[in-house]
Amino acid sequence: MARLGLGDRWRCVFANDFDPIKAKAYRVNFPDAKDHFHEGDVWELSPDNLKETVDLAWASSPCQDFSLAGSRAGLAGSRSSAFFGFWTLVQSLNKLGRAPRIIVIENVVGLLTSHGGKDFGALCKALADEGYRFGAVEIDAARFVPQSRPRVFVVATRTAVPSALDGLEAVAPLHSKRIVAAYERLPKTVKRAWVWWHLPFPPVHNQAIDALLEPDGASAWFTQSKVDHLIGLLNERHTEKLVEARKRGYRVVGTLFRRMRVENGQKRQRAELRFDGIAGCLRTPGGGSSKQVVVVIDRGKTRARELTGREAARLMGLPDTYLLPDRKSSALKICGDGVVAPVVAWLGRELLESLAEAAVEEIDGQEEGRRARA
Repeated sequence: MARLGLGDRWRCVFANDFDPIKAKAYRVNFPDAKDHFHEGDVWELSPDNLKETVDLAWASSPCQDFSLAGSRAGLAGSRSSAFFGFWTLVQSLNKLGRAPRIIVIENVVGLLTSHGGKDFGALCKALADEGYRFGAVEIDAARFVPQSRPRVFVVATRTAVPSALDGLEAVAPLHSKRIVAAYERLPKTVKRAWVWWHLPFPPVHNQAIDALLEPDGASAWFTQSKVDHLIGLLNERHTEKLVEARKRGYRVVGTLFRRMRVENGQKRQRAELRFDGIAGCLRTPGGGSSKQVVVVIDRGKTRARELTGREAARLMGLPDTYLLPDRKSSALKICGDGVVAPVVAWLGRELLESLAEAAVEEIDGQEEGRRARA
């Protein structure tokens, strides 16, 4: 999805994932995968796998250990430690003079606070130690698609930062309170490498989830008993949302997702509703809010069904030409673990392309200097 977002101005020379479902989806959607895709553990990679010095390396390590829905194990977690596998490769490339000129590290906002901020501090120190300047921005995908999906993007560069991109100070909401607090916790030596990226904040997206859904007749709806069960999981506040939606007198579309909540010291499954035209954050089918549910209220009747794989793909900004696995659970897994393509496209246009151009100019200048000295 990062590749789709970056678009045709970028050429992908290497890709890696160890999940067979994601690997198959990549191969199906990108015919050139046979030339550059490696299915396997990132820890098994070495500089020999990368023949070129790349302009950009994108790392989206598993987010469960940072997410509020996960174990909050931090970088020490078995899944998120994939980042250190990636970083070991970067360090090896740097020793050979072939480190990526730009790095993007994308993850859930829990990265900023995991272990009291120590994980984010370790990440920033790792970047600084390898000669990168870096900064972070927080973007909610709801500004691009009808899905609430806040993510943090750490963008690092080895070349001089163009003055137009160096904001010198934090500007909300791109630099959220979480990012500012995370920055303040950094050691002074690491802060010296920090950049407050100066970017125009993306406009608000106006499309509602209803526009992305399949026709009512094309989907299998829950039985009334199952709908009643879901309604029974609502707490008082969300029950009031349902009652108010029923009073509107016109078709209302919303989403429902289940969460474990602690009430009176006991864990209890609860359902939560939203009727603001935005879906809750998509997750993998096995965790967090599990499979998200579409709720339609029309002429006094409440119906509900699971979100389809294609609908989930649309909420990730993927075109309908993007080929999904036949199994819905696999399609939902790919989408729940992905990055929203239009967010990547915006980041590419507003920041990454400019950094890549600056890197090329710097390299050209160095080569001219060498020729002049010769």
